[in-house]
Amino acid sequence: MRAALNAVRPADVVPSPNIWHWPDVYEVENRAQDVNGAIWAAIGEECPFDGLDVVDVGCGDGFHLPIFARTAGSVTGVEPHPPLVARARNRVDGLTNARVVSGPAQRLPLDDASADLVHARTAYFFGPGCEPGMREADRVLRPGGAFVVVDLDGAAEPYGPWLCADEPRYDPAAVEKFFADNGFTLRRVTAEWRFEKREDLEAVLRIEFSAKVAERAIASVTGLSFPVGYRVHVRRKPKGLIV
Repeated sequence: MRAALNAVRPADVVPSPNIWHWPDVYEVENRAQDVNGAIWAAIGEECPFDGLDVVDVGCGDGFHLPIFARTAGSVTGVEPHPPLVARARNRVDGLTNARVVSGPAQRLPLDDASADLVHARTAYFFGPGCEPGMREADRVLRPGGAFVVVDLDGAAEPYGPWLCADEPRYDPAAVEKFFADNGFTLRRVTAEWRFEKREDLEAVLRIEFSAKVAERAIASVTGLSFPVGYRVHVRRKPKGLIV
């Protein structure tokens, strides 16, 4: 019943123009991101998920689902954009502990207290305004479960300044304060983005930024790799009454 009530409405969806319009280029980007596993190491240390039930909110085309599925008890990807739902389902086809459902972060089509870890990576949870999704994450978490938000660090060179140049209203300090005020811890992680070909690097930067900023970024990068800073925010759901 809950799944039926959570049919995706256009007003619920925050568009992701990069993966929506260029999913094949975004696949190249996903493969290039975090080649040394720094983000995965941080998640594993902050909130281990071996044998547990994981939800990946805004899973896109499901790139991270098989990685969770290697050790998690189960993993459920939630994605509002129908073409990406289809791609994600194709990706996990044959994985007995992975599935993909259609729905927005604000109205997850999942039961109460059904997950041990809710994960969102560069999807929906960008600071003030994402409170409905935060409430939903808390609803589906079991007591003691963890909500982890992984997002780009707007204060970290070189990617952060490129991001801020394209989004002048984006205030990294205000976003960090928002998460701190809402009970999240903060861990900064530096990941390496490394590409096989220069043309791949340039194509990815061109789907991430406006033409002017993309050309600036391309000109500033020599070779096939560059560091990218991330924020890993974690909040645990209380196990019992707080007196």
